[in-house]
Order: sequence, then structure tokens, then C-alpha cells
Amino acid sequence: MDINTKAIMRNAFRVTKKRGKTAIRIRVPGGHLPVKYFDVLKEVAEKYGNGSVHMTTRQGFEITDIDFDKMEEVNKLIQPVIEGLDINQPNAPKTGYAAAGTRNVASCIGNRVCPFANYDTTALAQRIEKAIFPNHYHVKVAVTGCPNDCIKARMNDFGVLGMTEPQYESHRCISCGACVKNCKKRVTGALRMENFKVERDHEKCLGCGECVNKCPTNAWTRSDKKYYKLVIMGRTGKKNPRIAEDFIKWIDEDSIIKIILNTYKYVDKYIDKDAPNGKEHVGYIVDRTGYQVFKDFVLEGVNLPEIAEVANNIYWK
Repeated sequence: MDINTKAIMRNAFRVTKKRGKTAIRIRVPGGHLPVKYFDVLKEVAEKYGNGSVHMTTRQGFEITDIDFDKMEEVNKLIQPVIEGLDINQPNAPKTGYAAAGTRNVASCIGNRVCPFANYDTTALAQRIEKAIFPNHYHVKVAVTGCPNDCIKARMNDFGVLGMTEPQYESHRCISCGACVKNCKKRVTGALRMENFKVERDHEKCLGCGECVNKCPTNAWTRSDKKYYKLVIMGRTGKKNPRIAEDFIKWIDEDSIIKIILNTYKYVDKYIDKDAPNGKEHVGYIVDRTGYQVFKDFVLEGVNLPEIAEVANNIYWK
């Protein structure tokens, strides 16, 4: 069988170790999948695969042991899932996914469920998905609701950590000190008691919002404006695995999306043209060009909020 492996991979199928067999990856932006689509995955797995579905580390699903000549039929079957999750499909004929390079945008469960989360992580992941997919470059993005980082956002090229600038109404405060004690024990000690009221050190504050959860009188509330910390160029892999470092603190959603889109242009310009399969991990490109070149390129045309703090330099371990 004559197989165009590049075309297969760009259609979200993969070449497997079993001769004549492939596997398809199902995107689930934000990790939230309505249960009605489980029936579709079940049908594909039982009719075309080996009857099992693998849950990937990026919150998607992989259905294995599919015959290469059944890919078109599988694409037709999964079309309701693609359309139901509102995933971009610029290709006119309904032929499944248009790319597989940009990995599924993963997220923690967010403030729909978790009391620590500062925002709706699934909604932001889906918004990022709409902006960046389809794309053939290997880029990983993960979003998490607070600095606890349950999704391991710091292991991604772009990690988005939810922050809040806590608002303090002193007339509601009963000077119990619960927020101060918690911040000292569990966070950074950004809060202190002064004249029976609480003072917050903005430089130390992580924007975690735990003071809001600990306050019994609602003296602390989350800010109306959504802020985030954007960390960059974390990775695993064979060569130089590392944790992402802080790029911008107190950044807004629009700026995050613009920076990620600018990064694709940066990759276009600086990618190693001789890289295997035309792919090079974005982190290695940043290593080669240097952080300052990357920073200047991706911040072009970005209007950061006044509160934003951009790292002057980043030194990865």
C-alpha cells in the first residue's frame, strides 16, 4: 500500500508499529466532552479499531488499530464530534481534522467546579483553540485556574495560570487574620496585619485568590478583570527537558492569544528548514535565536495592560 505519511499525520492519524494499521487522535479543547459523543468514539473503536480507546495525556482520545483504507469512513463518523466541539475546519469537503501539529489545548477543570480556580479554564482553552487551530507546527498550550497548576502548564510551550488581583473592603474586615495566616503558611506571605487591617504586598502576591476563599466576611473578593501569568518554553523530550519560566505576569486574554499567534509567525521565520519532517520544537528555536529576539517578535502589536510585568531576561536551567 502506497501511504503518504505526511498527509496522514496532518489529518490527525498516526503511523503505528502495526503494519497496515493507523490510529486517530480526537481533539477535546479544554478537556470537556459532552457524553453524547462517547457513543461515536465507541462505534469507531468497535467497528474500525480494537474495541478500546486510549485517553491521552493531553485530554484527548486515541483510537487504535484502524485499517489505513478505512480512514475516510472514520472521518465521516467523527465529523459530528468535530462540529459539535466547534473546531475550525477550513477544508471544504468533510475530511476530518485539518491538522495535527498544534496539540490539543489542555486545561484543568476550572471555576465551574474548583473553588481555587480564578476563571473558566475550559472557555479560555476553547477560545485559544479557535484562534490557533488548524496549524501544522508542534506547539503545546495548557491553561490552569490558579498557581497550584494541576494541569502541569509549566511543562508546555505556553502555560497560562489564572490570577486575580484581590480586592479588599476594609469595612468588612473583622481582623480575624485567617487570610494572613494562610498566605504566610501556604503562599508567599504577601499579606500582613497593620492597625487591625490587612495590607497586601503586590510584589509578593501570586494572585492565587486564596485570601478570598479564607475570608469569612467577604472582605476579599476576586477582581472583575481577568489576569493571568504566561509561562513559556517548558518541555519534556530527549534533549534538555525543563520547566517553563515566567514570561509575563498580570497579562490579559487578548494579549495571550496575540502572543501565541505571533509565535507562529516567529516559527515561520526562524525554523530550521532542514529539520526532520519540517518540524522543530519552538523551544529549540528560542534557544537558538535567544530570548530577546523571541520577546521582541511576539510582543509586536500587543497592547499589554498597565499592570503587566514582562521578564527582562529568562535563563532556563
